[in-house]
Amino acid sequence: MKKCFDAEKYLKIQKKKIKQRIKMFDKLYIEFGGKLIDDQHAARTLPGFLPDLKIKLLQEFKDDAEIILCINADAIERSKIRADHMISYETEVLRLIEFLRSKGLYVSSVVITLFEGQKKAKDFAERLKDYKVKTYFHTFTKGYPTDVDTIVSEEGYGANPYIKTTKPLIVVSAPGPCSGKLATTLSQLYHESKRGTNAGYAKFETFPVWSLPLKHPVNIAYEAATADLADKNMIDYFHLEKYGIPAVNYNRDLETFPVLKEILTRITGKTIYYSPTDMGVNVIGECITDDKAVQRAAKDEIIRRYYRALVDLKKGAVTPDVPERIKLLMNELNISEKDRIVAEKAEEKRIKSGNLPSACIKVGKKFIVGRKTGYLSPISSTMLNTLKALSRIPDEVDLIAPTILEPILEIKNKTSNFKESYLKLSEVLIALSICSSTNPVVKKVLENLSKLESAELHSTHMISDDELVILSNLGINATSGTEIDIN
Repeated sequence: MKKCFDAEKYLKIQKKKIKQRIKMFDKLYIEFGGKLIDDQHAARTLPGFLPDLKIKLLQEFKDDAEIILCINADAIERSKIRADHMISYETEVLRLIEFLRSKGLYVSSVVITLFEGQKKAKDFAERLKDYKVKTYFHTFTKGYPTDVDTIVSEEGYGANPYIKTTKPLIVVSAPGPCSGKLATTLSQLYHESKRGTNAGYAKFETFPVWSLPLKHPVNIAYEAATADLADKNMIDYFHLEKYGIPAVNYNRDLETFPVLKEILTRITGKTIYYSPTDMGVNVIGECITDDKAVQRAAKDEIIRRYYRALVDLKKGAVTPDVPERIKLLMNELNISEKDRIVAEKAEEKRIKSGNLPSACIKVGKKFIVGRKTGYLSPISSTMLNTLKALSRIPDEVDLIAPTILEPILEIKNKTSNFKESYLKLSEVLIALSICSSTNPVVKKVLENLSKLESAELHSTHMISDDELVILSNLGINATSGTEIDIN
């Protein structure tokens, strides 16, 4: 896909913006919203934005920054899952610690928020000792959200332990939403004030983009991505009233701003921010180089979100209002699920193959289809067909001989409680890797996996979670229908 976002420009001006905000205080606490790493939504919506661009940004401050990670005790207790990687929030925290350290960034502590003595939260704190990171427990803030006198007191934020910080820039992040980033940050500001430190607050949110129109597809794509939270973009009426400039924010920030402003004023003794937009430091809107292409990419993302919401509804993960909400957003932009061509072609393949589960992938301008076979899942089959097409290998040539596939399937079913009549993508890729050690053609074929980044794929039947993770890791934008393949 054509790049329409200037990542180099973004790093340059974003660094400058944050430096300007740091100079206002002795310490600046920045609440980092969204994903700190692997921001695939931003990469899909703004082609040219790198999934780990925020890490590159933080590396610009690595000598002056430290990171606090927050995780909700209830999320630990319920083993809440990060859907894009199918791992728990606590596993994601450990992954973040390791990844950030590998990039030369300092993770100073982990805060377990809304702690009420949960056993799993205590166990997780014990695990964190192996990572040599300090762990703190914060409870619910007494008086929140209306009793500001209690909130900004020893009974409120003062009841939490102070998190020792040593750098001028403190990034507060989390594995997902509702992890307690804001409460942790405000608690720290209270304690810093008691210590005579001039500490400040800023918010780093990638979306919505405040400088784009309210109904711009990029901002609507954010609404689609948070449809389960019922977030709604709105004009920041505080900003409009104060400066006469329209800016886009979302309902929750606007609803909580009056209380947040009062809390910040009580803690710091002065009013710095007059709107939620004032608090933000993100300059992402200034780095779009092709608005038309960005709009198209954002519309594609909204359609993908709709398909995924339908699957989540089928699984019981969301309520019916979630896909309905996304459908209304699609109607606003005059787009529909029929605009996803790979879905139409996958359905055509299913009909032609006698109703067998089928899939279609688009790589560049090529559409390649596949179906469930005697040995292969529809995803495995489609991927093998795609690799052959990219390698200019005739369709009738088997990259993996049936004599290899058959014993793999046999041993799989002997060692599994759930019998399957086909091999999934991970098993096929492993088989290909083994074959590549003796077959130079297969070795060359595997090199073409890198060409699948940004490819579009659709399956007529639900894709298994493990296959979805692999497709995501390959950079493939995958969707599916809601039917379940019953072997």
